Amino acid sequence: MIKTRVENIKKNLCDGEALIITSAPNRFYATGFKSSAGFVFVTNATAELLIDFRYIEKAKSVIDSCDVTLSVNPDKEISERCEKYGIKTLYTEATQLSVARRVSLCELLPGVDVSESTKFDALLEELRTVKTEGELSLMQKAQEITDATFSYIINNIKAGRTEREVMLDMEFFMRKQACDGVAFDFVVVSGKNSSLPHGVPTDKVIENGDFVTMDFGATVGGYRSDMTRTVAVGFVTDEQRKVYDTVLKAQLAALPAIHAGVVCKDIDKIARDIIYSAGYEGAFGHGLGHSVGIEIHENPAFNTRCETILKSGTVMTVEPGIYLENKFGVRIEDMVYVTDDGCVNLTKSEKNLIVL
Repeated sequence: MIKTRVENIKKNLCDGEALIITSAPNRFYATGFKSSAGFVFVTNATAELLIDFRYIEKAKSVIDSCDVTLSVNPDKEISERCEKYGIKTLYTEATQLSVARRVSLCELLPGVDVSESTKFDALLEELRTVKTEGELSLMQKAQEITDATFSYIINNIKAGRTEREVMLDMEFFMRKQACDGVAFDFVVVSGKNSSLPHGVPTDKVIENGDFVTMDFGATVGGYRSDMTRTVAVGFVTDEQRKVYDTVLKAQLAALPAIHAGVVCKDIDKIARDIIYSAGYEGAFGHGLGHSVGIEIHENPAFNTRCETILKSGTVMTVEPGIYLENKFGVRIEDMVYVTDDGCVNLTKSEKNLIVL
């Protein structure tokens, strides 16, 4: 599977051209190996991961998509390979490369054109957008653990506990499952704090009458899940129920419209129109969703601007929300796998309003 990824990259390089992959997500995509350092040097005939002493032993034992070489002096190694393979044009992940690093590469390689083209950024994004069966299986496992975490925590949320206590309880439960760890820092916010879409858990005590919004996910085999649920503690007001029902209605309307071939912003509009027509214009300030995979936020996205045509095999979140400043907020998020004639919802947790 990973060998095929590298071969797809090679096919886009001509004689005298090379690509350096340095970002952690794309390095993982090309090797299946997680590390904090190293780079992949690719030509149309070769691919090589150069990595330091901390990782070399493990990398050699698990990587079969490219050669693995100990890296001691990256600049020298890049220069040597450009000379060895007669490289005239060097491509990089241009959107990831700092101005300072590009200048240093130009100085290092006076006879080489260090291209400013983003063609390989686009290629890698396109390749990563469509998940293989193997990638999907890992994401399904991550979501199963996420669903299990929700089933666990709804029996352990009660008035008197703090947001931070609930978050730590969720994370400890998840880390005991068969996963790499958490997909991102969990959002657990309650009461007035729930109007903060990406609020940080605090020592605020959960009270009866609070909404508690939890945004969380697991990582399995380097691939992530993403889910949000909002529950109530003790009781809800009529206003809270109206907001919750509106968010749920918006999500349930958007889900059946998702399939390969639709324009991403059109899916966002379905949910947004429902929320705005209910009187909450301005209270849904983020996009309806985003792609997920090696990174928690990938492209394309369901928002008001994205004109990308959705492809079969993409995994997307669908997460409408309403946030009333200094009062409360509600978000409901599922993760779906796009097919030619619809989508498969990978999220199984209950999303009708739960009052604990």
